[in-house]
Amino acid sequence: MLLTISTTNQPATDLGYLLHKHPNRCQSFPLSFGKAHIFYPEASETLCTAALLLDINPIKLVRGRGTTLEHYVTDRPYVASSFLSVAMSQVFSTAMGGRCKDKPELVNTPIPLTAKLSVVPCWGGESILRELFEPLGYTVIAENHQLDEKFPEWGSSKYYTVELTNTIPLSELLSHLYVLIPVLDDEKHYWVGEDEVEKLLRHGEGWLNTHPAKEKITRRYLKYRGNLTRQALAQLAEDDNLDPDATEIEQTEAEIAIEKPLSLNKQRMLTVIDALKANNVKQIIDMGCGEGTLLRYLLKELCFDKITGVDVSYRALEIAKERIDRLHLPRNQWDKLQIFQSALTYQDKRFQNYDAVTLVEVIEHLDLPRLSALERVIFEFAHPKLVVVTTPNIEYNIKFENLPAGKLRHKDHRFEWTRAEFESWANLVAEKFDYTVSLKPIGDVDIEVGSPTQMALFKAAN
Repeated sequence: MLLTISTTNQPATDLGYLLHKHPNRCQSFPLSFGKAHIFYPEASETLCTAALLLDINPIKLVRGRGTTLEHYVTDRPYVASSFLSVAMSQVFSTAMGGRCKDKPELVNTPIPLTAKLSVVPCWGGESILRELFEPLGYTVIAENHQLDEKFPEWGSSKYYTVELTNTIPLSELLSHLYVLIPVLDDEKHYWVGEDEVEKLLRHGEGWLNTHPAKEKITRRYLKYRGNLTRQALAQLAEDDNLDPDATEIEQTEAEIAIEKPLSLNKQRMLTVIDALKANNVKQIIDMGCGEGTLLRYLLKELCFDKITGVDVSYRALEIAKERIDRLHLPRNQWDKLQIFQSALTYQDKRFQNYDAVTLVEVIEHLDLPRLSALERVIFEFAHPKLVVVTTPNIEYNIKFENLPAGKLRHKDHRFEWTRAEFESWANLVAEKFDYTVSLKPIGDVDIEVGSPTQMALFKAAN
């Protein structure tokens, strides 16, 4: 199976820097199912072509499956499929991650690129090729192959030679191919589990949530597993704003600026930490951790054994990792940390077996009809012994001089509650899920409007 990637961006040999594979060398990489070979059929200043030749061992494909003829008669060694995506993720991992030490300015630079797949199965014919790639800006040239040239009456096959041309950063091209090749083939050679949702969202970041065929792509990529498809589509729906990660980061910074004169963010984190310590919890999962503010506070404490951060935004998690890395923590502290991407309104078995869940300035980002789903995930499914929830007190907003009258503190806030509304909600949740609840103000308390932030501590009754 052969994939070639060409560019005419001059000097064209810079393609070697982006791929981290030298044009003057032929390299081979062992894979669990064969070998991947990287070489350059052409490498000049005006045109450079990198080739990935996938040599699949058909014996390895059937080992352990028995010896029936059906197992040995397969197109897998010859066509683009999920095997190619796996090979790309291993041999082009740095390029797919958008990293280039020697030419960092090229990473996000759109350059003219042409990818050619020698043979790819297309369930749905040329129309699905165009449906998947043309909305991403590709010019698509597809050549269909007959079942047998000697017997034209047998008709056309499902196999195509495909050429895709676009002017985009190389990392985007690789991400598109990684996701869409298995979608075209409509088959995967390995078991599809929950980790595939994370892979799909990571490689589909920035384009999948706005793709007109995102539902079809998601279903096929996840092999029609309904629960995984619903989970992935829910997370894509939560990211349905244009450039959601950048918008969220910008809006969060605006909220911090509003609250900065009170040092409210620090007060909030320290109050949450004190509550966790007072209840002697050891394993904590921060739901909606964003850029990792609470995680950084938690990691500085020696009394916690396991600290996990979860957020739907992959970009926010990347920022969290970068900021935590700058803390230069000792290894024993690092080993306590886990970060993963997930939607908070769908059950995820990774949410279970924690002493405490923290929801710090999270619930107000949900539409009210979806809040009940979050309640069930946290209080019924995860069911920790302690849940810590903080949220703005809308009554206090009149005290912020730099917040226009009638505006919420964050542009993504779907609501902000009064003290009475928050208390009512907390009591209903506690009664419904067999918890007790206590409320506490965070920040200086004004006699008329209360504190800027309000906190609820839910303790499981059993």
